[in-house]
Amino acid sequence: MLDIRFVRENADAVKTAMKNRNADVDIDAVIALDDRRRAIVAEVDELKAERNRISKSIGLMIKEGKDPEEIKAEVRAMGDRISALDEEQREVESKLREGLLYIPNLPSATTPVGLTENDNPVIRSWGEKVELGFEPKAHWDLGAELGLFDLERGAKLSGSGFPLFTGKGAKLERALIQFMLDLHTEEHGYIEVAPPFMCNAQTMTGTGQLPKFAEDMYAIPLDGLYPIPTAEVPVTNMYANEIVDKELPICHTAYTPCFRREAGSAGKDTRGLLRVHQFDKVEMVKFTTPETSEEEHEKLTLDAEKVLQLLGLHYRVIELCTGDLGFSAAKCYDIELWAPAQDKWLEVSSCSNFHDYQARRANIRYRNEDGKPAFVHTINGSGVALPRLVIAIMENYQNEDGSIDLPEVLWPYMGGLQKLA
Repeated sequence: MLDIRFVRENADAVKTAMKNRNADVDIDAVIALDDRRRAIVAEVDELKAERNRISKSIGLMIKEGKDPEEIKAEVRAMGDRISALDEEQREVESKLREGLLYIPNLPSATTPVGLTENDNPVIRSWGEKVELGFEPKAHWDLGAELGLFDLERGAKLSGSGFPLFTGKGAKLERALIQFMLDLHTEEHGYIEVAPPFMCNAQTMTGTGQLPKFAEDMYAIPLDGLYPIPTAEVPVTNMYANEIVDKELPICHTAYTPCFRREAGSAGKDTRGLLRVHQFDKVEMVKFTTPETSEEEHEKLTLDAEKVLQLLGLHYRVIELCTGDLGFSAAKCYDIELWAPAQDKWLEVSSCSNFHDYQARRANIRYRNEDGKPAFVHTINGSGVALPRLVIAIMENYQNEDGSIDLPEVLWPYMGGLQKLA
């Protein structure tokens, strides 16, 4: 959430930022609500001061034998006006907060300005496209032939977009999760947490999922809970409404399933495992000071890349331009894997620096060098997401006979198994 004072004092800059983001937000309407709030506060303060002044004269009038009823009526009228203004203030402040919640974050000064994903620059790449020497099979054919997943039965259980992994496919999912958690905790210094898989509306609001993206979330209205779309939500909100008393940065990693309706993506990449409503993911989350957040963002991105390097997968890192930037992010790198049978890049991680945007929404603070409470900066990234990682492994490591070699780093996690056949 942006600070309303900052929005007022930098209205033109905020409007330019929203234009660069292609965000349809009425900044003037938000400022007008704050104008009304300020006017109400000023009028209430003036009325209370005048009421106190007049009230003091009532006792004096009684002592002098004068009738105070006219003044009492005036005091009562002031009280009624104050009550009405208090009610209006509550309504205006509610609308003001809602308006602020719908304003996306300001892009970082280093985020490239652009309109669409076509304007996203490639920052770096690692590895080379694999030369298979034969026509590669798509992962959905490989998975069906090897019994790694059963999409038809998954759809029977829950509908399309809910994959059912079976046999060695289920073991591969579990192996990848364990491998990534071990890497991040043992080599990268993250503290593992196992958060709830459901969160309340306040928690979803803290990281920016609500209210803007309500239609993309699954919900359990009876209990007021939401199955989480990412571990970012519960892990970031661990410190909501707190002044963190630990040394920064704090680095957490977590495995969770993720649930996304993705209502706005209907009909896109529906075949196989490309776009699903439930998937597994290992997440990385950092809480930093403003001074170190850029450096920690770069480190977190490298931590995600290390996963792919150890798996021997060709990838590239792109920086999102302003027009393609996520709602809450100030700066973001996407990591994309090459899938030969798809003949395209598949996103497996978004590594975002949110500056203090999420911290303001969730009220997460620390004490700065002066000992004063200040908002932390939050950073997160997938480290990394499945099942597109599974797609890349299947399609890049496939053999002409339909078997799939496994990256050597996974052999211990697969009980010594080196090949899916």
